[in-house]
Parts: sequence; structure tokens; C-alpha cells
Amino acid sequence: MTTLVSPPGGPSARTLVPPGPPAAAPGLTSRPRRWVDGWDPEDPAQWTGGGKQVADRNLRWSIFAEFLGFCVWQLWSIVVVSLPAAGFDLTTGQLFWLISMPALVGATLRIPYTFAVSRFGGRNWTIVSTGLLLVPTTGLALVVQRPDTSFGVLLVVAALAGVGGGNFASSMANITFFYPQRDKGWALGLNAAGGNLGAAVAQLVVPIVITVGAGTALALPLAGWVWVPLILVAMVGAAVRMDNLTTARADVWAMLAVLREPHLWVMSLLYVATFGSFIGFAGVFPKLVADQFPQFSAFQVGSASLSLAFLGALVGSLSRPFGGRLADRFGGTVVTMGSLSVLALGALAVSRTIELATFPVFLGLFLVIFAAAGIGNGSTYRMVPTIFALRAGEREAHHRPGDVGAQRAASAALGLISAVGAYGGFLIPQALGRSQTVYGTYEVGLLWFVAAYAVILAVTGGVYLRMSRRTGVRI
Repeated sequence: MTTLVSPPGGPSARTLVPPGPPAAAPGLTSRPRRWVDGWDPEDPAQWTGGGKQVADRNLRWSIFAEFLGFCVWQLWSIVVVSLPAAGFDLTTGQLFWLISMPALVGATLRIPYTFAVSRFGGRNWTIVSTGLLLVPTTGLALVVQRPDTSFGVLLVVAALAGVGGGNFASSMANITFFYPQRDKGWALGLNAAGGNLGAAVAQLVVPIVITVGAGTALALPLAGWVWVPLILVAMVGAAVRMDNLTTARADVWAMLAVLREPHLWVMSLLYVATFGSFIGFAGVFPKLVADQFPQFSAFQVGSASLSLAFLGALVGSLSRPFGGRLADRFGGTVVTMGSLSVLALGALAVSRTIELATFPVFLGLFLVIFAAAGIGNGSTYRMVPTIFALRAGEREAHHRPGDVGAQRAASAALGLISAVGAYGGFLIPQALGRSQTVYGTYEVGLLWFVAAYAVILAVTGGVYLRMSRRTGVRI
């Protein structure tokens, strides 16, 4: 456990002592409320002298808090499936609004959440943002008890779950300051993967807790209450084990400047197609299974029900690190184009077979789509630092981050791209809901996605394959 000792100069500044030998990490001092001065992970002496232990400790609690954020963000995707059985009389369009509203709010919140770390401190904001998860969880637990609750109230409570999606941006912004450049990719990958897994865990846990021991009635309020103890643990853990860095300052001017960069918007389009597909299909998959194959929507395990819909989010989460690793080796453009190709072919195959296929075929095709989306998440994220380093004149852009300006621009771009990409979580359910409402089938909506993937694939090749050939740099 990290301890604090007073230096000779007095108690106003205290030296941070890492676990192990009683020797302070060079250059680190702490102030009240766990503010740390002098953090420099690029300093080898500081990093090996205790800095790494501090960074890893903050990463662990950041992953846990972000994991819970994704769990809450995806709650309504699985609760919606059970609302009709609980006595709620809602149209298909209304159900899809309840699925997509958290994604819309979460994507919008990612922009202010990115700056919250520099304004309030990483530890402080983790406590606050995690505590905010209590609002949508308790709100859900209260409103699903009454089938006569109006759609408007349900929609507001579903929108509140968007705070869980905003947590991703602040968590990633915080952790990026703790690690040296050579370790950022691994640390941020772990942080992102831990969060993404929350979507799968929520879709696995909720059907179990609302049915186990419930008899013929659903215990829907437990879908919210079950997360409350974990949220409280995460808040206490963040308060006791995380730190605020005085060096963690977001570059607002870099973010404003990068808005004028055309590649920001091209990469945002790619991220809508990849991450947007992951979070959008993850949100809508339980509903699709329930509509197309109701007999396979839930399996009885003792007195509990188990939904296989969680497999989609699980596959998408686990495949994301492989996308980054493949991009390291072959370049992000090639891997992303491969991902988009599989997404298009997968959506086309589902559209052609959705009315005819057996459940194993349906599930298998969607798992391929989720795997492609996850791989595309990792490869697209990997492209951004390379592009901005190349734009800054770095000839070894695939291996070197470039100067400080290039790194700040890339960091700002990643924050904005993550926000724009998350809007895919709103667009996909809305498109499928409209397809079902207007045309009576999901096939039309899936064909819209095929066309979108084809266009984005052409843009990716036209812009980044040409840039790669022109510069000789693997993008």
C-alpha cells in the first residue's frame, strides 16, 4: 500500500512512497486530497522507482469504474426485451428509442467528460462520474415496478444511462497521462477492453438476476439494484487508491485546432462504422434475437434465464486488442478495410437469411459481425497517431509519435473521434427500428448498413491507401 511521509521541509508537501522499499519515487510529491506534483512517466528513474506501481494502481480502479459505466450504459438494451412480459404496452418504435437513447446521450457527454479530468482531477472525477451511475440504476429500479409508467418517463430514465457512456472518455483521458508513450497503447487497450466487457456482462447478468427465484413474475427492479453495491465499492476504491495529477492538463487549443483537420472527420466516419457498429449492434442484438427467434431468446438454467445475446458484445470486446496488434504489424488501413469488408458481407448475409435461417446460422453470422467490428475498433484507433505524426512531418510515423504538437493533436483527435463514433450506437437501433416499423422487416435496415459500409470502405481506400503509397508509411 502506498504511504506518505513528510519531507524535511515540513508537512505542507509530502513525498509519495511506493509499495516496497521505503524509498520515494524521484521527483514525486503529494498534496492534500491525493494531488500529485511532478509526475513524469518518461523519466526512467521515476518510473522504475515507484511510478509504475502508482500508474498500475490507478489503471486497475479506472478499469473497474469504466466497466461499471458500460454495464449501466447497456442496461436498457436487455431490460427492453422484458418490458412487454412485465406488463408494459409499448410500440416497436418506442422500444427502439429506449435502446438508442442512452447511446445518444453517452456520445454527447464524451466531449465535456474529456475535459473534466483536467478541471477536477482524475481521481475526483472518477468518484463523481461513478457516483452518477447511481441515478440511472436507481431510476430504472423504481420505474420498472409500475407498468403504467408513461413512455416519456421511461425515456428520460433511459437517457440518464448515457452517463455510463461518457465515462469512457474521461477514463481514457485520465489514464493516458499516467503512462509513458511506449506503454500507452497497452494501458489504453486494457482500459478500453475492460469497459467494453461491461456491455457483455450486463447482458449476461441482468436476465439471470431478474428471473432467478422470481417464479412466474419478473424481478425487473433488480436489473438496477444489482449494480448499486458495486458502484459504491468503485467510488470508495477510487477515493482511497487513485490520484489526481497536477500535470494532467487537456490542451483545449489543440482540440479546437484539430477541428479544422479533415482527417479528424474521415477517421470519425471510420469509427462510426467500427465502434458504432459494436455498440449499436450490442444494444439491439437482444431485441433482434427476441423478435426473430423468441424460442432462443432465453434458456432456463435452474430457476434463472440465460440469454445468449451477451455473446455478441463479448466477442466484440475480446477481438478489439487483436485489431490493434494486427494494425501494428500490417498497418491500420489494411486491417480496417478488411474489417469493413467483413461487416458489409456479414450484414448482407444476415439480410438475405434473416427470415429463413436457423438460429445457429443467425448467431454465427452476427458473431462474425461483432468480431469484425471489434477488430476495426482497434485498428482504427491505431491509425490516428500515425496520421497525425505523418502530418507533422515524422517520416517514421508508424513507429514514432512525432513531436509534442503531433501528440497533442492526436490525443485531442482521439477524444473527439470516440465521441462521434459513439453516435453509431444511436443510429443503428434507430435504423433497424424504422425498418421494422415501416417495412415490417429488418432486412431493409441491414441493406442500408451494407451500402454505408461500402461507401466508407471506398473512402478509406481512396484516402489512406493512397496516402500510404505516396509517403511509403504504413498507416
